[in-house]
Formats: sequence, C-alpha cells, structure tokens
Amino acid sequence: MEKIKMTTPLVEMDGDEMTRILWQMIKDELLTPYIDLNTEYYDLGLKHRNDTDDKVTVESAEATKKYGVAVKCATITPNAARMDEYDLKEMWKSPNGTIRAILDGTVFRSPIQVKGIEPCVKNWKKPITLARHAYGDVYKNAEMRIPGKGKAEIVFTDENGKESRQIIHNFDGPGIIQGIHNTDQSIKSFARCCFTYAVDTKQSVWFGTKDTISKKYDHTFKDIFQEIFDQEYKTKFDELGIEYFYTLIDDAVARVMKAEGGFIWACKNYDGDVMSDMVSSACGSLAMMTSVLVSPSGVYEYEAAHGTVQRHYYKHLKGEDTSTNSVATIFAWTGALKKRGELDGNQALSVFADKLETATLSTIENGKMTKDLALITSIEDVTVLNSQDFIKEIRNTLEKML
Repeated sequence: MEKIKMTTPLVEMDGDEMTRILWQMIKDELLTPYIDLNTEYYDLGLKHRNDTDDKVTVESAEATKKYGVAVKCATITPNAARMDEYDLKEMWKSPNGTIRAILDGTVFRSPIQVKGIEPCVKNWKKPITLARHAYGDVYKNAEMRIPGKGKAEIVFTDENGKESRQIIHNFDGPGIIQGIHNTDQSIKSFARCCFTYAVDTKQSVWFGTKDTISKKYDHTFKDIFQEIFDQEYKTKFDELGIEYFYTLIDDAVARVMKAEGGFIWACKNYDGDVMSDMVSSACGSLAMMTSVLVSPSGVYEYEAAHGTVQRHYYKHLKGEDTSTNSVATIFAWTGALKKRGELDGNQALSVFADKLETATLSTIENGKMTKDLALITSIEDVTVLNSQDFIKEIRNTLEKML
C-alpha cells in the first residue's frame, strides 16, 4: 500500500530507558512502513535534557502549542541516585510537570480494556477515567532541609511590597519543609476541562479533595469547581442525565472501589498520579492505560501513563531477554495520529490509527501477549512473547487487516 501522507507535523518527544527502546521498535515496525511520518523531534532523554539545561523540554512544549498535537515517550524524573548515574548538573524537575505547566491542561487517563484481562475489582464493568490536574502542587514545589532549631514561615509580598506571614513550624531540631502552590486560573481551566469532557462523553464527574484539613488550599478547589459547575454546566448535565458531586478524597476512594465505573474521577495533581496507577494496575497493567493532556486552548499531548521500565532496560543492556508491555506506548502514538488526522481532515491517518489499536488488542485476545498479561489472563494456552516479538506479532495482525 502507498504510505499515508501527513500535512502537519506531530511533536515527537523521545524518552528514556526501555520505553525509548520500545519507541524506536514501534516506529520501525508499526508506523514508518505505513505512514510517511512527519514529526518535529525533541530528545527528552535525561542526558540530552542535562546537556541543554532542560531547555529542550520547554522547547518541546512550545512546539506542542504551535502544532496542536504531541506524542511523548516516558521520561526519567531524576532523584539522588540518578544524579550520580547520569552525572547531572542539577536534579532536574519532572519533564511532565514542566510540559503540563506550560500547556495548562488536564490529564485524562482511562484503562485499555481487552477480553481476557478482567479487572481485579470485580464490580468494575466500565472504564473509570481519571482526570488529573496538570499544574502545581508537589510537581512545582519549593522545598528545604532544615538543619536545626529555628522558625519556618510562609511569606507573601504583594506588588506594593506589603508582607503577609504565617508560621509553618517552630523547629526544635532538624526537619524538612515544602511549599506548594496553585492558581485560580489553572483550577478554573481544570474544572472546565473536566466538565466539558464529561458533556462530550456523557459521563458523570466525581471530585474529591481534603478540604476539611486543608481549609484554604483544597477548599479553593472545591469552591471553584462548584461555582463553575453551577454557572456554566449544571443545565447541560441535567439535560444529559449526568451528575457532578464533591466528596472528601478518602470517601471518593471508598466509593470508587464499590462502583461499576463509567464515570470521570477528577483528582488533584498528586492524587491523580497515584490513583491512575491504582486503576490501571487493577485493570491489568500500568501499561494498559491511555493518557492525554488536554489544554483549554485545544492542544493535545499523548503519552504512556507508566515509567521508563528501568529494570527491563538494565536487562536489555546485558543482552538478556525482556517481555515489556508496549500497549500504552502504542496507544499514545495512535491517539496522537487520530487527533492529527481529525484536526487536519486526514481520514486515512485516523482510520489507520484505529486499525492499529484493533490489531494490538486482537493480538492479545488471540493469546499472544507479554509476560505481565500472561500472568493474569483468563485466556488458556497463551504464547508469551518478548518485547520485540510482541510488536512484530501486532504487525502480522495489522498486515492481515490491511
């Protein structure tokens, strides 16, 4: 078949470790044989981020605003051990946090459901979509190690130089402090993204924070959500027969475990990070979840919701066999290609992306899968494939469909 042409580039953000290896395999086996792939490439691998003083991350986000659609590989957020391993100039911030701050969007994550992989939570009949706020909190924090006895304060100086102070703690000895922030504008964008997505998908929205303890920070989230819902969305929700309700985050967790699914669970940044991993793992694997950042201006960034699979990467470097699940990374590419096709009126591109998703799921349903899925599947007599052979088997399925 003639290769599908692309009129507008995708922003391509390469990543780290095993997912970087899978990234290239996916391109070689599943994309470039069929698509005249048009991307603006940015290397977000930790070494290159360090070489550019992390400017490449900002450049990739700005390019995403320009072109409207990006696809991102999993990347390392360095800790102390990575400082030594990569000889870093400094402990760079989370690239995802940087990108999300620039795009000011909401991350929507939903399990990829496939026959033969049943959720651990037996009453989950429909996917639960996690809507994760994509700005601020611990991902844009300021923190300090306290060496000894003394007083820690929050100080705000307004534009006229007037100071407001609040004591955090009077330390009797060493400790730690952390400052986090958010903005009303970002919270409003988060609320509107959640409610708009709910209207588009005809799903109810659940939202929970800990406003009983955090009477300023979390309570502001609660108040802004309620205000925007009442003023802008309540009528639409009533017409569609869907609802919005707020509850404490601990109550939300309890309710979710007993629910059937089929709703949007809106979470603050860190809560969404943790709970999306819980939902995806309970539905089979961290590699079985879609993730897309949607900005209020209509910009989309697709990625896998999991990490860089460090353990498999070290095995790969030793020449050992790995069986790494690439489904979420494949679906990051297909999501971006479908959106690019939709925005450009390129139906062939969108149709191809749909077929690649179907081929991926059909391969699993036919009993050919990676080890993580083979351990939990209800399908009998499965074939466990290594990382590369799984991708090649998807290509075989795709070839038959095409």
